[in-house]
Amino acid sequence: MSLCFAQQKRSSFHRNETSSAVGKNVFNSSCAGCHGLDGRGSDKAVNISSTARTRHLSDAELLGIILNGVPGTGMPGFRTLTSSQVHAVVAYLRSLQGKTEARSLPGDPKRGKEVFFGKGECANCHMVSGQGGFLGPDLSAYGSSASAEAIRGEIVRSQRIPARGYRRAAVVTADGNRFEGLIRNEDNFSVQLQTADGSFHFFQKSELRNFDRLEPSLMPTHYGERLSAGELDDLVSFLLAASPDGTRPPPRKREDDAE
Repeated sequence: MSLCFAQQKRSSFHRNETSSAVGKNVFNSSCAGCHGLDGRGSDKAVNISSTARTRHLSDAELLGIILNGVPGTGMPGFRTLTSSQVHAVVAYLRSLQGKTEARSLPGDPKRGKEVFFGKGECANCHMVSGQGGFLGPDLSAYGSSASAEAIRGEIVRSQRIPARGYRRAAVVTADGNRFEGLIRNEDNFSVQLQTADGSFHFFQKSELRNFDRLEPSLMPTHYGERLSAGELDDLVSFLLAASPDGTRPPPRKREDDAE
């Protein structure tokens, strides 16, 4: 048992260390040229590590700025970065800002992993640490830039508007073949779908018989009823524990835990 625990601890440390390195490397290559290696700014860009205005931005606001840029300024959007890279950059920026304090876990991450890959069926679409699906965003670093409350709220959200790249559509080609999947790229003349088997299909809109946008989002909206309160706490804890921040304390015991 002790050997297994030690191996798991080393594996967790290696994963966290790797994710932290990703955030630092992406920041140094994409952000430091203007904001400086310490984030304190230069003649090209503002201080983002110690000014109150930036420190008070939510993680979601920072994610939006990194992805979309700031219109009318020299801040571009970094659409080529993956979800894991963007979350890792936010986590690294928080470390530059000194916001690396530990956050308590509301449940048991081990049980949460069982929910993620089992009853919750989250792994059908989402990936964590290289395991799971590809149709939804990679959640490996999601917990590094979101609170337990925010993660739980997103899981149980009853109404969803899919982000660009995760909207669904069905097309029928001129010869009658039907394809259904996520719209990964689209312009006025063409559309690219990724189907459930991972294949990409490119279509000229003028050559399609039908092109229908589908609702709702692939993400279920009934997790509040599908999972118990304890299972939701465990699932949230799994996503927090899987993030780059390895400073969190052990999970909180629930009353129904065995002594």
